[in-house]
Amino acid sequence: MKKLLPLLAALATVTSLTACGSADASAEPAVVIDVKNMSYTPASVTIEAGQTVQWRFDDNGLPHDVSGDGALEGVLQSELLTEGTYEYTFGDPGTYTYHCTPHPMMVGMVIVQ
Repeated sequence: MKKLLPLLAALATVTSLTACGSADASAEPAVVIDVKNMSYTPASVTIEAGQTVQWRFDDNGLPHDVSGDGALEGVLQSELLTEGTYEYTFGDPGTYTYHCTPHPMMVGMVIVQ
């Protein structure tokens, strides 16, 4: 029994590491959009249904947000951020536009296939 315990402990460790690795991989965003220089870069992205987009805010302290238009108005909505990230998972195919509330000339588009 003493020889079996280290083997079981090693097997449990390998199994838990594998589970963590696969869970972490699925949590990765499909695309990252930079929010800086008064723009969303890239301004237009294409993803598959069920994938996540991450917006990364870093515009020298200038606050921005992500505010959905049309069907996503009030649903796709980040707080005003000067740094950090916001993520949204798009479930249905379609073309979705968004803008920055304080800077309406900042616009972006997500095409979901």
